[in-house]
Amino acid sequence: MLRVAKLVLAASLVLAVSPALARLQVGARAPTFTIEAALAGRSFQFPLADALAKGPVVLYFYPKSFTSVCTEEAHLFAEAIDEFAANGASVIGISADTIETQRKFSSLECRDKFPVGADPDLKVIKDYDAAFGLGVVNLPLADRVSYVIAPDGTILSSVKDSGAAAHIQKSLEAVKAWRAGATR
Repeated sequence: MLRVAKLVLAASLVLAVSPALARLQVGARAPTFTIEAALAGRSFQFPLADALAKGPVVLYFYPKSFTSVCTEEAHLFAEAIDEFAANGASVIGISADTIETQRKFSSLECRDKFPVGADPDLKVIKDYDAAFGLGVVNLPLADRVSYVIAPDGTILSSVKDSGAAAHIQKSLEAVKAWRAGATR
């Protein structure tokens, strides 16, 4: 019985980190939301609809502010933010952290470059099927999942990967492809 449990756990972990198993599928409608967010240490309401009116939105979920991979991911998005903006896109990260934590994280780790949303009740996280878990039991954390959402509200790209770099790279590729198609 213990061997079967170990095999199930191992299979769940492999599936949990596979980039091929992104959550919401490309072409699906993105759930709309307004979330309390922070940018440069200040709180504000972030309505997805307002951001989409300006161009595509890179929405990425991450487990916990101030942890190693989440901090690395924030740094990488901050470094790439000018390239996202040059291609007409904005970026927002969301975790289950409180707004107080997000205010600090937005300044220290996001380097005042993009907002991070606070979703301690996991409402948006669950709407985007981004709750962390091993199949049956969801933990009170977001999984590392990113989406690129087109201005019309459809999902252009969906990535699930435990590392940070793939999210920035694949999101930027999707934004550039959208822009190339939008300018034809």
